[in-house]
Amino acid sequence: MEIAPVPDQQSTEDTEAAARKPIDPEVDLHQVRTSRLRRDDISMLTTISVGGATGAAARYLIGQGWPTPVGAFPGSTLAINILGCALIGVLMVLITEVWSRQRLLRPFLGTGVLGGFTTFSTYTVDIQRLVADAHVDIALLYLALTPICALLAVWVTATATRRLVNWRIQ
Repeated sequence: MEIAPVPDQQSTEDTEAAARKPIDPEVDLHQVRTSRLRRDDISMLTTISVGGATGAAARYLIGQGWPTPVGAFPGSTLAINILGCALIGVLMVLITEVWSRQRLLRPFLGTGVLGGFTTFSTYTVDIQRLVADAHVDIALLYLALTPICALLAVWVTATATRRLVNWRIQ
């Protein structure tokens, strides 16, 4: 009969410590919360709300100024999502490599403004409407083009921003 080795105390403590480490510095899911909101929670929620309202208002105004006719390619929604993703690429490099000490900047701009500005829910509704109106070819083009362009926009702007930041530091 073989006896399984007993894990040493240090590796168990390291594993437990890693499990307690928050994934996102603004959100610690392992923290015990009281029933009352703390001052930090209220400032975070307010920051995200104001940013979200700002981003959603900008998206609404663009949509009103550039409406999509029934059955047409939703160019305004595509442009909004590509622009929003491009700005997310720039923001994430600046937040992580330049302005890392600004606690409320990422929630305000990233989650709030750009989360409210980009509109992937409208993207899905646009696809449903195009299919329902028998414009399947346009729907399939839009279905493929949006995520490809969005991911490409993040990659291009993040890469360019990182190069610019590193060039200015040298």
